[in-house]
Amino acid sequence: MTSAAYFPFLIQALLAAGITGFVIGASHFFGQRAKHSKIKDSAYECGIADDGMVHTRFSVKFYVTALLFMLFDLEIVILVPWTFIYREFLANHIAILGPVLFFIGVLVLGLVYEVKKGALNWEK
Repeated sequence: MTSAAYFPFLIQALLAAGITGFVIGASHFFGQRAKHSKIKDSAYECGIADDGMVHTRFSVKFYVTALLFMLFDLEIVILVPWTFIYREFLANHIAILGPVLFFIGVLVLGLVYEVKKGALNWEK
């Protein structure tokens, strides 16, 4: 491969680094904790000053639900591209249905385990 083949990747990496640096710099310069900020270290949301605790405690159930959401979000991220290239694999006589069914089976077993452990039961 020539170095010209890596040129689009280099541009994308430089753009990502530049945008990241810009957003972090703007947040630091204009953010709530900036030196010139009048609301330094105070809670502020949607135009209404917060009267309660700044750091509220969340139940572990919120985190478990977030992890389950990420698990099944990952499933979609993997399965949607698979559906687009399935015909190409069939045309090239490549067996892909077995590994995908194994992947789905592992996810279903994980879901059954979570249901049996009561991870989706909010009253517990």
